[in-house]
This record gives sequence, C-alpha cells and structure tokens, in this order.
Amino acid sequence: MNSGKRVKVSVFQKPKKGNYECGDSYFYTETENEFLCVIADGLGSGEFAKESSQIVIDIIKSNIHATVEQLVKVCNSQLQGKRGVVIGILKLDFANLISSFSSIGNIGIMSITNERQKKRNIPNAGYLAGYHRSFKVMKQELKPDMNFIMFSDGVMDKELSQCFFSNEDVDSITKTYEQTSNATRVDDTTLIAIRYEA
Repeated sequence: MNSGKRVKVSVFQKPKKGNYECGDSYFYTETENEFLCVIADGLGSGEFAKESSQIVIDIIKSNIHATVEQLVKVCNSQLQGKRGVVIGILKLDFANLISSFSSIGNIGIMSITNERQKKRNIPNAGYLAGYHRSFKVMKQELKPDMNFIMFSDGVMDKELSQCFFSNEDVDSITKTYEQTSNATRVDDTTLIAIRYEA
C-alpha cells in the first residue's frame, strides 16, 4: 500500500498466462491539490504492448497537472506509428471536490460511496493510436471515504460484484481479490484500489 495525505492506494497486477511481462502499465501520484491515477494497456501482450503502454505513462508523468482531457489528447498525439493503447485516467481535485475520469477502450472504473452506492462508468469505444477521436470525461462529486476501483480487461464483471470492494482498507481489497479471483489469468490483469479520505 502507498498512502499520501488524502489518498491510499493498493495495486494487484498479474500477466496473462504464458507471459513473463504484463502489457499493462500504471502510474499514480498525489500532490497538494490533486491525485492522478492511470492504467494503460498496450494492444496485444508482451514486450511491444508494454512499450506502447510505457510511452503513455512517461507522457503523463511529464504532464501531471494537465486536465484529463488534455492528457488523453497529448497521449494520442504521441502514439502515431506505435501499437495502440487503451487507457483510463482518474483525477481527484481536492479543492473543488470533483473526480474526473475518462477511458478509451476497456479500462474500467467503479466508484463506491461511504453509503456503499456503486457507480460504474462506461468506457469510450476504441483505442489511442494517433488518430483523432472523440471521447467523454465523466465527472462526479468527490465525497469523503469514497473508494475507486480501476481495472483492466483481465478483471471479470462477476468479480466486480463482490462486497469487499467497499472495504476501508485498500490492501485488504487487493488481497481478497487475489485470493478469490481465478489464479490463471486469461488476460493481463491490473486492479487498483483507491480510497479518498478527505
């Protein structure tokens, strides 16, 4: 687990069966005013998928104060001629108490309030590969003691219905997920449990 002043984070990641390297990359950081988390999944699997997903992470590390919309656009422009990437970006704005999320492709996010109300965002179709594409940024009110679960396509729908995702302890979320999910992954799998504590 990694904890900042306001946000706690725990990550589960496992490569697809038969691969040593996971094609998913992720990055998160907390600053004085905001928290940013990204999952990028290079199309396919293995080394070339990892190269594309890592390009996206490096771009985002250099632009952490940009809006979610700006981040998607700059990542897309840098992927011309590379293998495509699906991406999910979450930003928590502490001053304005807003969460912003955009996903292109099959990176998902679920938010869970303190009252255990779950909300799942629907990703934009497609992937980033340097071509112009339209996309939406979803915004919602940021409340104290709220959980966010970000996940790549290795996470199954039926796994997301479990009640342990509303636990206060992010480490127990990823540990319980590891124990209850399929041991053999049919796809690269990344699941990030995030708790905003205000």
